Amino acid sequence: MDKVVATALEAVADVPDGATLAVGGFGLSGVPAVLIGALYERGVSGLGVVSNNCGAMESGLAVLLAAGRIARVTGSYIGANKEFARQYLSGELEVEMIPQGTLAERLRAGGAGIPAFYTPAGVGTQVADGGLPWRYDGSGGVARASPPKEVREFDGTEYVLEHAIRTDFALVRAAKGDRHGNLVFNKSARNFNPLAAMAGRVTIAEVEELVEPGAIDPDAVHLPGVFVQRVVALTPGQASAKPIEKRTVSASATGTTAGA
Repeated sequence: MDKVVATALEAVADVPDGATLAVGGFGLSGVPAVLIGALYERGVSGLGVVSNNCGAMESGLAVLLAAGRIARVTGSYIGANKEFARQYLSGELEVEMIPQGTLAERLRAGGAGIPAFYTPAGVGTQVADGGLPWRYDGSGGVARASPPKEVREFDGTEYVLEHAIRTDFALVRAAKGDRHGNLVFNKSARNFNPLAAMAGRVTIAEVEELVEPGAIDPDAVHLPGVFVQRVVALTPGQASAKPIEKRTVSASATGTTAGA
């Protein structure tokens, strides 16, 4: 089945207001920026986003966030995104913060058909006991807090029950993909993209390089096409647009400086 869609706008044409999205990316690596831009262009709002973070440097999900299009975020890192912090603390945005490994496994479990699982991460903290602020009231008080979760002991160790995540759509970016939706990710872009793709009921992948079926060695496939419904081939300019989150310099052997 050829899953290639002509444009990003066409690929996200049926994403409605209020949809839930699992979005890949790790920092600025592997962020499906073109698909996110298409959602922004369409004016979709009230979105519930599940992602490691919510964009940075006015790119990625930060584009939707700054426009007030996101209503809820489930993630594990706020980082240096000041607008994310501002909206959260002012009560404009609901935020569920969970351990990063737990987020990864909740996404994977959703795609694997596992409804819930036990993990030791968060036992003895508000992650398990409840009380984490999900939404502030704008005056410093907590309008909505996380509920307590079930804790159970196995072989003398306590574990907290975490539920799988399934979303209406998933947006991911791959280094290479074929027309059947088989995907290959590059380095740290592989952290969350495959898991986000598994969690989406409809998964849309933007690929830097589109190849024909059979061109990818089956042993090299990171995510099989069964998890992907639509593929968008990026232009060379879109594929090469990879911003650097933090530029640093260091002294070289010759005493000069170099960018990293």
